[in-house]
Amino acid sequence: MIDTSFLASTLATLVKGIPLTVQLSLISVSVGAILAFGLALMRVSGNAALDLSARAYIFVYRGTPLLVQIYIIYYGLSQFPALRHSFAWPYLREAYWCAVIALALNTAAYSAEIIRGGILSVNAGQVEAARACGMSQALMFRRIVLPQALRHMLPAYGNEVILMIKSTALASTITLMDVTGIAAKLVSESYRPIEVFMMAGAIYLLLTFVASHGFTLFEHAITPDRRQPAAHRPAEPPEMLQHG
Repeated sequence: MIDTSFLASTLATLVKGIPLTVQLSLISVSVGAILAFGLALMRVSGNAALDLSARAYIFVYRGTPLLVQIYIIYYGLSQFPALRHSFAWPYLREAYWCAVIALALNTAAYSAEIIRGGILSVNAGQVEAARACGMSQALMFRRIVLPQALRHMLPAYGNEVILMIKSTALASTITLMDVTGIAAKLVSESYRPIEVFMMAGAIYLLLTFVASHGFTLFEHAITPDRRQPAAHRPAEPPEMLQHG
């Protein structure tokens, strides 16, 4: 029989870890998005050195487990005396910031490829037309490339954000008491892993549902043409139909 009183007390305890889980998710995704945008620009810059550097970064972070990356940053960086005497050490010695750094660097590698794909999905004819009209590179990117790239990459980027929310559970391996960290502590005290992790899973399910619904609403807001019935949508130019 399921002990409902134990489930209720477990849920009340696990809820205390939600703020830390949300903080890790928001900060790492925000910092990772900035890094990813820079990496994506390096990939499409046409400069061989920049492209190779971005490729190497993405290859390393996509090809190694996130848990290993967290361990290297948390346990490995302290082995270098220069770092221990640098201005960054007050942050690097804290598990919280090590987790944020590891999560941000990891999501940047995946998000960079998503952003690059969105940029490359923009019709080349529109880019050429913008150049023919005398638009500067920055203006063309802001008015032509970025709005369309955002629409194309948003579903895939939403999936990446959801994955990062779930990946924050790995922060518990370096002593952070997020939802998973508190759940592990409760299991060690109660020896009832099924009930505890069932409640923890329900919390992550709720968080991912909120994130998923938020991206759905945002995608709905930036694509008003897709909300129109098919019979009333404006006809797309032939070149768009060809590349769609």
